[in-house]
Amino acid sequence: MSALSGANRTAAYLAGIVAVMVGLSFAAVPLYDLFCRVTGFGGTTQVGAGSDEILDQTIVVRFDGSLAAKMPWKFRPMQREMTLRIGETGLAFYEAYNPTEVAIAGSASYNVMPDQAGGFFTKIACFCFVEQVLQPGERVQMPVSFYVDPSIVTDEEGQYIKEITLSYTFHQIDLPQEQVKLDLAPQTSVY
Repeated sequence: MSALSGANRTAAYLAGIVAVMVGLSFAAVPLYDLFCRVTGFGGTTQVGAGSDEILDQTIVVRFDGSLAAKMPWKFRPMQREMTLRIGETGLAFYEAYNPTEVAIAGSASYNVMPDQAGGFFTKIACFCFVEQVLQPGERVQMPVSFYVDPSIVTDEEGQYIKEITLSYTFHQIDLPQEQVKLDLAPQTSVY
């Protein structure tokens, strides 16, 4: 009888381990995302309200835009680069165009290069914080407001960064429910 209860304990123990592993697998993505946002790891930018300090030193910020596979939009930065004083607020624009005959929703993922710059590149406002829906033939200009944290000049690795590339990739996502309802509504015309 004691061998049977030992087997039951082992089975329960293993089932518990499996349950914990499954739970951790679902938590891994949000925890990794939180880690990246806090540390700037992997080029993940910070979010803030603006810098109180503007230095005389400058940094070049380059802009890049791409589309995920099968995303039918056209997407590009409206400027290729800008030179800013460190701590100064910059404002850049990207353009998106939906050349199709249907509404399409998109979400932008982003990062900065080099990876070490992620902890110093701070976005104040960005089109990437919300999903975007473009109607057929619609073209929009989308702003991103940002600054480079002055602490970059005293950081062991950051002090050597003279150029940062801000890169976005747009991915197609499901249309929001309100938009799906609009697209399915019968079209009426007046003659």
